[in-house]
Amino acid sequence: MRFLPTGADARRPLRRLAVLTRRALLVSVCLTVLPAGAARATSPGAPLLGTGTLAATSCPEPPLIDGGMPRPREYLTAAMKCLNTSWSAHFARAGLRFRDPTVRFYEEPAQRVCGVRWPANAAAFYCTERATLVFPLTGDWIEGRIDLYPLKVAAHEYGHHLQSLTGVRAGYEARVRSDRARQAEFGRRYELQADCLSGVFLGSVRRSLPRTGQDWEALSAALRASGDDGDYRTHGTGANRVRWFDRGYRASSPAACDTWTATPSRVA
Repeated sequence: MRFLPTGADARRPLRRLAVLTRRALLVSVCLTVLPAGAARATSPGAPLLGTGTLAATSCPEPPLIDGGMPRPREYLTAAMKCLNTSWSAHFARAGLRFRDPTVRFYEEPAQRVCGVRWPANAAAFYCTERATLVFPLTGDWIEGRIDLYPLKVAAHEYGHHLQSLTGVRAGYEARVRSDRARQAEFGRRYELQADCLSGVFLGSVRRSLPRTGQDWEALSAALRASGDDGDYRTHGTGANRVRWFDRGYRASSPAACDTWTATPSRVA
């Protein structure tokens, strides 16, 4: 997600933000390859869920637009620094192995990335097999925005990295192979958990962000508008995306993010 200018003259009506979000078809994607030899995880995410509360930290938020010039690379670089610092310390306290993800920026979408075709309608995505976060620096997901949505997208994709580090991805892939009929449901559980983990991070840094209640309301509206409430169901309804983000935000702990045991209606 992008960091916003903090001046009062930079703020826009919430209605404008919601319209922009719907027009952009803001979708964050995890490019997952299901390797034939991946081990089954009996309880996806158990190591991550038991790591405790993510410590409150400071995350300085630079402006996305500075002196009239867009600064998406600088903004996202700052976001990645915050995410690496916060989660690496959290994993160290929990005794879990950690490594920073690779980050790649693109001025424009390319034909191929991570060895596959660039996914359609993707705001940003995580290449699981290469542990790489990919951020296009253009598009409505980040250009001209003043809400917290770009930061949330960055934290969501980082959540997929955490899932890979802790065996959640391996467990998800094993479940898909064993029950193909439920692949879409498992995919939504996987994505909604990343939404929740993004909430955990934003909740842990919220006191350091120069934001108002209106900013958080705008983020909720943008997240709700990004839900897949139609026939194409990959990330969950808008209501469920907001619900899981809010769970993580309020708890500031991965323990709130057990989407795998949630009832089907909570991951629809």
